[in-house]
Amino acid sequence: MAEVARRCGVSPMTVSYCYNQPERVAADTLRRVRETAAELGYRGPDPTARSLRRRRTGAIGVVLGEHLAYAFEDPQARGFLTGVAQVCRERGIGLNLIPTTGADTDVDRVKSASVDGYIVWPTFESDPVLAALSGIGKPVAIQGGPAVEGASVVTIDNRASARELAVHTFAGARRPAVLSFPFDPGRRSRLETGPDPATVEFTVTRERLLGIYDHRGGLPVAVVSRNDRAEAAAMAETLFDTCEPDAVIAMSDQLAFGVLDAARRRGLRVPGDVAVAGWDDDPDAGREGLTTVVQSLQDQGRDCALIALGEAAPDAGAAWSVTVRSSTGLIPGSARNPSQ
Repeated sequence: MAEVARRCGVSPMTVSYCYNQPERVAADTLRRVRETAAELGYRGPDPTARSLRRRRTGAIGVVLGEHLAYAFEDPQARGFLTGVAQVCRERGIGLNLIPTTGADTDVDRVKSASVDGYIVWPTFESDPVLAALSGIGKPVAIQGGPAVEGASVVTIDNRASARELAVHTFAGARRPAVLSFPFDPGRRSRLETGPDPATVEFTVTRERLLGIYDHRGGLPVAVVSRNDRAEAAAMAETLFDTCEPDAVIAMSDQLAFGVLDAARRRGLRVPGDVAVAGWDDDPDAGREGLTTVVQSLQDQGRDCALIALGEAAPDAGAAWSVTVRSSTGLIPGSARNPSQ
């Protein structure tokens, strides 16, 4: 930079302006500096050094407790990241996806990321990454929970939405059951009867299970390892073989679609033989006639991104409603939560 300035007869500050604030430099000076820099092989200020000086990197990080491909494969994650990406586009900032695997290196990798703030996809209270981020001095937003000191949580009232969904789905049911998200980082698929919600480490899973139990407890609960339609169908087969449920609440629409797939293979009528409901109001939920909890993960992604940029947190929990369709056998309609 000093050599470019000497050859052009300008100050090093002027050379810096040519790259960082070109609107402050006369057009002829800007052209002359850029041409001289090209001749000398100077490509402009180093972006890493610039970020250290400004104490800003111009990027936010999304911490995923999953493999990287999950961000592109899972419909929930795609919707959420779309909202994050919209804010990044509007603000002209970058997005850094940071997958975690439970390895000892996770904390160092997350803390060393060149970002101005963090977004954490739903995780569990004892996740060491949360403890590390709570004292890092950067804004942190957590989608779904858990709540930790120094971070903002963006989520719906999962317990209340589950309770209301159970009212619609389990009406008249004699053998209701649940198809659940994973309970803990081990992500072991299994079938339990009346599992204790206090043993569930993932906040979203625990709150939804508590809400269902508020309406009716002691139920068979089939647990899947991930939000996957094919795995859900396989676990639904286990449910049908073991418990013969006549109503199933699944913790996402993708899991609910798996239940519908298994029911069709068995020739079961929905809702005549089994009522089915889910969460998220996936684009295919209407076509499938699925009763579901409506929430906008895209809007939650936007809120999380704004928090990670240091802007004000939302004043209240994210909006949700229950849309009742033909899969639960009740008169189709929409029941909104009282806070809306």
